[in-house]
Amino acid sequence: MGGEAAFFGAYDAVLRAWPGQVRGVEVATPYGSTRVQVCGRQGGEPIVLLPGGGVTSAVWFANVEALARDCRVYAVDLMGDVGRSVNDGAPLRGAADLTAWLGAVLDGLELGEARLCGHSYGAWIALRYALAAPRRVKGLALLDPVGCFAGMSPRYLLRALPSLLRPTARRVRAFHRWETGQETENPAWRAFLDSTAGVRASKVVAMRRPKAEELTDCAVPALVLLAGRSRAHDPRRAAANALRLMPHARVVTLPDASHHSIPTERPAELNRVLADFLGAGGGTARP
Repeated sequence: MGGEAAFFGAYDAVLRAWPGQVRGVEVATPYGSTRVQVCGRQGGEPIVLLPGGGVTSAVWFANVEALARDCRVYAVDLMGDVGRSVNDGAPLRGAADLTAWLGAVLDGLELGEARLCGHSYGAWIALRYALAAPRRVKGLALLDPVGCFAGMSPRYLLRALPSLLRPTARRVRAFHRWETGQETENPAWRAFLDSTAGVRASKVVAMRRPKAEELTDCAVPALVLLAGRSRAHDPRRAAANALRLMPHARVVTLPDASHHSIPTERPAELNRVLADFLGAGGGTARP
């Protein structure tokens, strides 16, 4: 088994390990069908999870149990990226299309408002949506967000090129090991990452940083959770800019985390901070 068959086999294997009952639903949007994994407490506060590029909704396997205790969880495969969402409708040309797509997903799920939690590229989408439609976002959690408060590291982009241009399982694993400083602990997740080398390339939208005035005017309660060892960007610069541009946000740095180890590796501290934020009503932002 190779290519897409291996990828979706590994994808399904990770989802089977999620705790509790997980239901995959298809949400129709003008951009195509969007796959959403739904689980958690019936009637709980809705939280929409947006993954980083190339890792799908399956990436939340280490966090969903903690989140699902009190929330109704909606984990999304990003439109235009690998996974079970299919971009066979309108093309994605920029941030406006992504925000329109996410709004259509919320409509299809019958969510008038929700909390958003995104990682990396998913965090950028979540922030863009909160800036465009703040009344629909009760809380915003951004996990090591790229393209939001600091530019991406040229060294990181250079190291990523071999696994992007001519991907192999060995190259994908080597890049992950370089960024995190360790091997992936979970065998099913390691097999999934290996399998991503055999699927079509993602068509992610170019990430342009929001304007300073957009961030300053944002009143959505926000948590900016940075990885202290991130090689994707300068986490200290990102933290300083987030505090300066979003003074009402809570900014937390996990000193031992890296960009790719959030949210999958040693997630206890991440889950604790997220639960604290969500338990504060989405949460009550504080510096």
